[in-house]
Amino acid sequence: MVGKKNIGSSFDDFLAEDGLLEGAEEQAIKEILADQVQAAMQSEGLNKAAMARRMKTSRQALDRLLDPTNTSVTLHTMQRAAAAVGRKLTLELR
Repeated sequence: MVGKKNIGSSFDDFLAEDGLLEGAEEQAIKEILADQVQAAMQSEGLNKAAMARRMKTSRQALDRLLDPTNTSVTLHTMQRAAAAVGRKLTLELR
């Protein structure tokens, strides 16, 4: 319908009011990162053991990186994962 305005606040506002926005954003970023690493591993033909060897880390550390619910992965681990599949990790502030 033309002329009809949105009523109420945005979903982000709703999450912020309940103190959930930051956690939801962290979770979304982690899920995207885990999916991107998994896709890069597939395109390189790497299983978890081979990826862990390339990263010079344990399978358990790789499992934490690939776990979309685990938001405690370090920047260093993320950078090593990107390098292991010939990619570069980029971050930005908005």
